[in-house]
Parts: sequence; C-alpha cells; structure tokens
Amino acid sequence: MLQPSTLKFLKSLRLNNNKEWFDNHKAEYQQAKADFESMVQQLIDGLSKQDPSIQGLQVKDSVFRIYKDVRFSKDKTPYKTHMGASFQMGGKKAATAGYYFHLEPGNKSFAGGGIWMPAAPELKKIRQEIDYNFEEFEKIISNKEFIRHFGKIEGESLKTAPQGYAPDNPAIAYLKLKSVLVERPYSDEACTQPAIVRDILKTFAIMQPLVQFINRAFD
Repeated sequence: MLQPSTLKFLKSLRLNNNKEWFDNHKAEYQQAKADFESMVQQLIDGLSKQDPSIQGLQVKDSVFRIYKDVRFSKDKTPYKTHMGASFQMGGKKAATAGYYFHLEPGNKSFAGGGIWMPAAPELKKIRQEIDYNFEEFEKIISNKEFIRHFGKIEGESLKTAPQGYAPDNPAIAYLKLKSVLVERPYSDEACTQPAIVRDILKTFAIMQPLVQFINRAFD
C-alpha cells in the first residue's frame, strides 16, 4: 500500500510546480519516492512469479524520474505530478510490451499494459502477429474477465488501412492501431489500502496473455 502522505505530496506539487518549492520540500519528496519504490519492489516480487520474463528486474529499471525534459515542451513546469513504473523485460526503455502502474492523485491512477507507440519495425511485427493469429488475439480481448477489467483495447488509430492490409480484413480495427493498450483505474482511496498490491498483480495477470501475445511478435 501507499502512504496518504505520498498522494498529499503529489497534490501539493501540482499546485506548486516550481524549483523553489520543490527544493524546500525535498525531504517530503524523498519520503514519497521511497514509499513508491517500496511498492514497486513488491510488485516486481509478485509479478516475477507470474511472468518469468521480468525476473531480475530492479526498481531503478522500472521507476521513471520525476524531473521533466522541457526542452521541446510548451509546458515548462519542471516536475511531473505523478509517479510511474514500467515492468517489462529489458527495463523501462526496452521496445517490448509490458505492465505499468501510474500514481496520480485526483482518481487518475491506473494499472495498464501493452505497448505504447512502438517504432515502425516493431509495429509492423505486431500487426503481422495480429493478422496471422487473429482468432487467438480476439479470444484474449473478448474474455469476460478481460472486458470486465479493461473494456476495449485503447490506442491512437490510423484513419485508413495500413499498407499491405485490405480495408475489409476482419482484424482491421486492430491493425490500424499505433499502440495496443489496456488500463484499469484506481481511486485515491484504493491506492492507500493494504490490498492494492494484490489487486494490481491480479490486474497484471489478466492482461498477461495480451502482453505475451505482443512480445511473441518479436521472437
């Protein structure tokens, strides 16, 4: 579980997103960071038993920095107002599908999975895997428990069929996707309950067949 003070820090940071305030509250940040990383370690320990592909993953390979790169952004506020961790073989920078937890007070937290905006060579392989094994893919995403947790697959989509695929392809709605993502929201209250780690691990287990299907495209 996460401490309420961690969520309180992120809420305060949203209202005071500047270096002076952050420097004056560095101790609170360090406490929040340690709290979040403790939970991430618990998730790694549990997930590595469910999905052997992430065994050996370390917290530093999963957690994203709170400092923003504002060089090419119109928003020049220096800090993220959320904390995030990615769980995938090769770590957070790997071009593979995986699992993700996002902590953002205001009932914007979620557990998600899949792959976000892969490069063209990887996206081509994913489309091919869906096309060749659409019956298997459809079975995964139409599972009742899958739908109950996530609803539909999310992701930005092309307006027309990608090159090499006919518009009437049975899988065309998924072949148009630029990302293949699912997510389940968590309230602020849920994030501070003892059951949160167990619940997220269950959520990850339900999305695991999708993650494995995508990663098989890269074998």
